[in-house]
Amino acid sequence: MSADPQSAPVSAEFDLRHHGDAEVRGSGAALTDLAVNVRTGTPPAWLKARIADSLDGLAAYPDGRAAREAVAARHGLPAGRVLLTAGAAEAFVLIARALPARRAVVVHPQFTEPEAALRDAGRPVERLLLDERDGFRLRPERVPEDADLVVVGNPTNPTSVLHPAADLAALARPGRTVVVDEAFMDAVPGERESLASVTDLPGLVVLRSLTKTWGLAGLRIGYVLAGAGTIAALEHAQPLWPVSTPALAAAEACCSAEALAEAEEAAARIGADRAHLLARLAEFAQVRVCGPAAGPFLLIRLPRAAAVRARLRDHGFAVRRGDTFPGLGPDWLRIAVRDPATTDRFTEALAKVLADV
Repeated sequence: MSADPQSAPVSAEFDLRHHGDAEVRGSGAALTDLAVNVRTGTPPAWLKARIADSLDGLAAYPDGRAAREAVAARHGLPAGRVLLTAGAAEAFVLIARALPARRAVVVHPQFTEPEAALRDAGRPVERLLLDERDGFRLRPERVPEDADLVVVGNPTNPTSVLHPAADLAALARPGRTVVVDEAFMDAVPGERESLASVTDLPGLVVLRSLTKTWGLAGLRIGYVLAGAGTIAALEHAQPLWPVSTPALAAAEACCSAEALAEAEEAAARIGADRAHLLARLAEFAQVRVCGPAAGPFLLIRLPRAAAVRARLRDHGFAVRRGDTFPGLGPDWLRIAVRDPATTDRFTEALAKVLADV
């Protein structure tokens, strides 16, 4: 099959290295952060204590065996199918450097680091742009047959779309690597549509992050789930001791039965809080929400979004611009899901801004 008409060689018209943290840095004022998708009130006290306890072992080099076994047990996999990384971002770099790719296709709009990593590694990249009119849903038949590396998020940042696992599984075939970024999957109740524990799809690589649900963005911890040969190739490209002792302690702790139960409760709360945010945004005729949404954030479209974003800062709120995501434009913003009281304050500010711009 030939390339999809919306698949095109990459160019530099998007700032692929712009991320939500840039919206709240250097503001000179305290902003309510709706730009970063890390769950508020985290890390919990018990996790801080586990990390603090690990500091007594800092004189020794990190030993990742226990954490690796914990992650493997959490997903019902052998340890040889797990690689611990310094966040999902490191995993994208390892994939770009270590895995072959003659024709890499990145499904957009999505997290931009996979494409940035591929470009930095000198890999040719094509963008498959999903259609707003189709709810930004992936249609497997649109992926070129000869693509040997395909990257897609699930649920996808920034659209909050949860793709059916069957659609993603349909991408797998011998000679192709399918990378599924599940950084936000633990925010989905029951982790429905996850491929993390699947072992019978050729070339499947699943990425997970512990930084979003557990508030560990500053610690940098994530992992890769894949076949043993792929894991070995990625591990060979890693530097020695890539994950710190405190990060390893966090990984092990977050895989406990108690932690998984807490994450499931948090996912249910996020769903309720997202429903409240959706209801409040429905009060604005000029705001269109991408949906159905499954992640801890919403993508919205509205006129003069750049001006709205700037004015929201004046009212004490930081939201994520959408025009740095390929496939979106200047009328898009991403909003993190927060508790109802924060949402009410935000929508009150949004009403004032929309009345003025």
